Amino acid sequence: MKRIFVLVFAFVATFSHAQNANKAKALLDEVYKKVTSYDNIYIDFRYSFENAKERIKQDTRGDVTLSGQKYLLNYMGVTKIFDGKKIYTIVPENEEVTIEDTENKDDQMIKPSEMLTFYKKDFSYKWDIVQQVKGRKIQYIELKPTKISSDIKLILLGIDTTTKHIYNLIQVGKNEAKTTITINEFKTNQPLSGNDFTFNEAKYKKLGYYINK
Repeated sequence: MKRIFVLVFAFVATFSHAQNANKAKALLDEVYKKVTSYDNIYIDFRYSFENAKERIKQDTRGDVTLSGQKYLLNYMGVTKIFDGKKIYTIVPENEEVTIEDTENKDDQMIKPSEMLTFYKKDFSYKWDIVQQVKGRKIQYIELKPTKISSDIKLILLGIDTTTKHIYNLIQVGKNEAKTTITINEFKTNQPLSGNDFTFNEAKYKKLGYYINK
């Protein structure tokens, strides 16, 4: 009898977990469908990083314009342009531009071009808590990397249940460092010029910038 009870309990727990994961995936699929329907997206965000062990705490802001895989990112005094082929990192403080063929692969960093869609691969899903934030209902989904080698412990993705837009992202590393990105402003289908994702090398050479290829 005891063995039957254990088997039934295990079955119910497994079934509940599967339902939980399916519900989380369904919401993420709605988010993905929504964000990929826009021609472009402009985001103003707040970035916070905290590592208690190292006694590090940073708080800053930035903005990014996304169009497909292309992006224009302004963050901590640095501008990054990705035209779909190359990354241009412009550092006015050093009067330097670094040109790279592709985006750097850093397991701890979500690439700007994938900041709204990164969850589509290499993560398991779990339905988490819901919070009320300034009258908005924010549903959290817990994401855990499926790759053992990942330096990420978990990610909590906060989703506005009305707009199906991402409200914030909380990433916890295996070293317990915590990164939080909160979206302050979210605009879609903005008028863009044809040069928004184009690097003008001649302009920066004329300004005396060192071009590092």
